[in-house]
Amino acid sequence: MRRRAFLRAGVAVGAASGGLLEAACAPALQSRPAGPVQRPLRLASNENPLGLCPAARQAVMTAIAEGNRYPRQARQALIEAIAAQHGVSADHVMLGTGSTEILQIAVQAMPPEAPVVVADPTYEDVPQYATAAGRRMERVPLRADWSHDIGRMREVVAGAGGAALVFICNPNNPTGTLTPCGDVEAWLREADARTTLVVDEAYFEFAEDPGYRTMQPFALSRPNVVLVRTFSKIHAMAGMRLGYAIAQPATIRRLRTWACNNNGNTLALAAARASLDDAAFHERSLASNRAARRILTECLGELGLEHLPSHTNFVMHRLPGEVADYNARMRERGVLVGRPFPPLTTMSRVSIGLPAEMAEFAQELRDFRARGWA
Repeated sequence: MRRRAFLRAGVAVGAASGGLLEAACAPALQSRPAGPVQRPLRLASNENPLGLCPAARQAVMTAIAEGNRYPRQARQALIEAIAAQHGVSADHVMLGTGSTEILQIAVQAMPPEAPVVVADPTYEDVPQYATAAGRRMERVPLRADWSHDIGRMREVVAGAGGAALVFICNPNNPTGTLTPCGDVEAWLREADARTTLVVDEAYFEFAEDPGYRTMQPFALSRPNVVLVRTFSKIHAMAGMRLGYAIAQPATIRRLRTWACNNNGNTLALAAARASLDDAAFHERSLASNRAARRILTECLGELGLEHLPSHTNFVMHRLPGEVADYNARMRERGVLVGRPFPPLTTMSRVSIGLPAEMAEFAQELRDFRARGWA
């Protein structure tokens, strides 16, 4: 948006302040420049390194003029756009401040006596919310092939003899691995109505395995299934905090009673609405991720470091020592990699950056090997 437009909207208080705002925002309207890779390398949080798509950046600039207004209309417009993309009506959709708010709501909405059943390891927010709420946690180790042990999880739920909350992250974070969709579908189809199953598909777009598919049909046909998505990954909006759930309207109404009113700030809503339709940016993100992941996995193979098959924008790989020591040494070199994920204390989760960033990271790994650290 030009400064004149800002002045008309009442955003600037004078020529000087308008110029400062314009100068501050101008870099965000440009594509990420080529050039030397900046340190630190931020490879710890599974972020999309491309940044917001151009349409989302421009939408944020425009939406600044509405920052003094509650975002009710913008919220509804985004809900309707999400619903249209998923082929459902708007009453099947709920927004969250990141998908993590929806996961927190799912825990809070369950009866206090209901256990929370998760794979081990998996995305840690659900266990954290459950522990803070005083809920009983049931952690089921992943199978030898790094998939959810659906059979054992079903046994745990059956043993509870009542209500239970089950969290299934597929592809799984932090391992990046898939659980066979047929196994998940069988449980969703047969689960007792007292069992709420939350399926987290944060990395859905990155999973290109032909056997992988969304669990949305079960969220639409079963009142106890909640599908969770995020704008943090493929849409590159991790810092703007926006996610959503898809479920039956009655389920959505029940969950909304626990949600923050007017969640989704004006700028995030505008960026999300613009990004939804930018298929070219999504493909660019996937292409960049494929190329950068290939650089990393080829280096891991060269060094003989076992890595798990990734269906995401991160890779979990084996270390010769403890991950805490490795992380500290990487940090000294200006490289930020994934935090420890017990019980995988000798494995590291590295997020996929730009290809040039992964080439630098690969060289750091080679230097570590030369020093006997990797």
